[in-house]
Amino acid sequence: MTAAHMTGFRRLVAAVAVAVAIAACAFAPTGEARAAPGDLPVVALAELPREARAVDAAIRSGGPFRYDRDGVVFGNREKLLQVRPRGYYHEYTVPTPGSKGRGARRIVCGGPPTTPDACYYSDDHYRTFRRIRE
Repeated sequence: MTAAHMTGFRRLVAAVAVAVAIAACAFAPTGEARAAPGDLPVVALAELPREARAVDAAIRSGGPFRYDRDGVVFGNREKLLQVRPRGYYHEYTVPTPGSKGRGARRIVCGGPPTTPDACYYSDDHYRTFRRIRE
């Protein structure tokens, strides 16, 4: 093998090593186990903060809502909830006392707007969900 071939071979080996390292990082465990959508923890509506209970009531009555983004489609990109067609889930802000913006608390509901099939509460901006039981 010539010197030029060796240089090209070394570059190829280095590129493959970098690609393997990137892939290993992308699929490495994060230390945070995620439940399957059917295995999400459940929380009683009565156990949620007062603000969440008020948002739930507004959802079921069709509003009004405090924030312009309330009712927009929730994409479920991380697939933490059951996979459904786009437009099935909608998100609503649960006001956080002391927060300057919308805060991290949300309710996401799937199904018809005022009679959802299921609603989920997240207090950490969609990192985790609990299914709301009435």
